[in-house]
Amino acid sequence: MDFAETSHDLVFIGHACFDEVLPYQGAPRVAPGSAVLCGALAAARVGSKVGVVTRMAPRDGAAVEALWQNGVALHVVPVERTTFMRVVHPSADVDERELYQLADAGFFSLGDVPPMTARHVHLAGITDREFDLPFLRGLKARGHRLSVDMQSFVRQVQPGTGQILFQDVAAKVDIVRQVDLVKLDVVEARLLTGTDDLERAARTVEGWGCPEVVITRADGVLARVGGATLWERFTNRSVVGRTGRGDTTFAAYLARRLEHDPADALRFAAALVSIKMEAPGPFDGTLDDVLARMNQRH
Repeated sequence: MDFAETSHDLVFIGHACFDEVLPYQGAPRVAPGSAVLCGALAAARVGSKVGVVTRMAPRDGAAVEALWQNGVALHVVPVERTTFMRVVHPSADVDERELYQLADAGFFSLGDVPPMTARHVHLAGITDREFDLPFLRGLKARGHRLSVDMQSFVRQVQPGTGQILFQDVAAKVDIVRQVDLVKLDVVEARLLTGTDDLERAARTVEGWGCPEVVITRADGVLARVGGATLWERFTNRSVVGRTGRGDTTFAAYLARRLEHDPADALRFAAALVSIKMEAPGPFDGTLDDVLARMNQRH
């Protein structure tokens, strides 16, 4: 069925990409990556009807093969180059990373997004080279319920080198006011709000005009919803699958949140991403796996 004729639970918008990962004292590897891939696969594998709108070179179909295989509906905007990222781990601390964008598929325009039926649309960018404020405003004007990952603005690509620096965002309040939910990690929260106290940061972002805020950290995830703060610890036994932690957490939260309250959705997200972090690559478990983990350890 045509993408525009399909009724989606969740639609993810963002670049497909390839990640070249250089681990500390390990062999380099190149594999499909991106916030869209990690998020859409997690949501699809627990039963959501998922669509993806992406920009990529048609010759690089391997970047989205896993999405096709898992029943995700794709709308691909053909461009000359697929985004290519380099992720360097200079130490044994998996949260210490140096990021570079070596190729870029370009900014999304409203013309890239077909008319569609979606219960929720999530902007899952990798860097600040994907979305701008007029694009968000245009999607909101179409009546979509929206969320955004603030890494899509905090991760700023430097001209020439492609190095990604994490920096404050001048339009942050205007961005947050366009969406119904916002996702950050602790680094982004500190840069945008001036504090790495998760509850204080969430209250600040809430005060900018977004009613639902989710912030991830190495040990767990916090949600601020309707004036209440919720917290759930991760229960992973290893961190070999750390890449994509935040993208997966938020996608799982969104998928569960469609039919459940925030506390249940947070437990579900923490359980799912805990499983994901125990193996490299995107989440490849099942809904039953997640529910079992919730019952056992959350």
